Amino acid sequence: MAERDYYEILGVPRDADPAAIKKAYRRMAVKYHPDKNPGDKGAEERFKEAAEAYAVLSDPEKRARYDRFGRAGLGGQAPFSGFDPETFGDFGDILGDLFGFGDLFGGGRRRRGPRAGADLRYDLEIEFVEAAKGLSTKVRIPKNVRCADCGGSGGKPPDGVETCVDCAGRGQVAFRQGFFTVAQTCGRCRGAGRVVKVPCKACGGTGLARDEKTLQLRIPAGVSDGTRLRIAGEGEPGEPGAPPGDLYVFLKVREHELFRRVDRDVVLDLPLTFSQAALGASVSVPTLDGQEPIEIPAGTQHGEVFRLRGRGFPSLDGRSRGDQVVVAQLRTPARLSDEQRELFRRLSELDGGKVEERGLFDRVRDIFS
Repeated sequence: MAERDYYEILGVPRDADPAAIKKAYRRMAVKYHPDKNPGDKGAEERFKEAAEAYAVLSDPEKRARYDRFGRAGLGGQAPFSGFDPETFGDFGDILGDLFGFGDLFGGGRRRRGPRAGADLRYDLEIEFVEAAKGLSTKVRIPKNVRCADCGGSGGKPPDGVETCVDCAGRGQVAFRQGFFTVAQTCGRCRGAGRVVKVPCKACGGTGLARDEKTLQLRIPAGVSDGTRLRIAGEGEPGEPGAPPGDLYVFLKVREHELFRRVDRDVVLDLPLTFSQAALGASVSVPTLDGQEPIEIPAGTQHGEVFRLRGRGFPSLDGRSRGDQVVVAQLRTPARLSDEQRELFRRLSELDGGKVEERGLFDRVRDIFS
């Protein structure tokens, strides 16, 4: 049977770019993968055929020889055999994304090694004004640290750690499964490549000790409630040879007795008397930067809004700042002196109204009538 053209196998034109070739192979890999077609020899052959075509067309040098001389230009060598990571290094990138085992392929680039350290979380509560202006503060983080006696190896110095005999220090063991060559993390050393022969007395072989670390945190101006800050490398230490985790600081901003935040604006409810609202007044209002005078014009209505430009929260990049929004709140006095009552009665008469004061007996009679 005549050998099929590699471009025909993948269903791409001869001038297809590398992205199109990879996309075509990805589509065929999904369709004909043996795990999706158990017992179907035809699908398995199509899968191998597509993999062989991709191994050639994804390699610029092999593709150039194939375009010029056909398969003869490949020197009679099988372009693809099993899953050689040197020949087919991005196989894990393609099938790993599709089937979830990308770490089993691709050679040393994707080898599973010692596990990285776990991330830590720290909840920090700050004041409303601190969130607006930023602050620098120290925090104490309880965490595991590498044992000082063994340097985190877990073995008693100097010869308490030896190379793993199962994986020869590579951290992985390989075996064949059909036409796959599968690599998996060594079960004896768990990918570390070394095992503890004589445990360190100080840490019992764990390589870790419990401690607290003091960190200087810089909280930027403009943060909001729920903001998460990442401090790289300040989490739990990893296994020997692996990086530590990260520290995530979650911010909780306390409520303010006067202000509330809306986006980057600061809102303040300003109580005004009827006379201030009617006649106008000069008042001093609190802001994030201290007291500031504003003019209340005559005839101000309840709920009317005044803006103090640039007195709100800054953006995190510091390039702009919100406003302070002052909302007029007219307050009705709960208790009146005789003089005030008379003045309000006179005002009502001038407005054309009629004031009728009712005693307690009249109100009770109305309830039960």
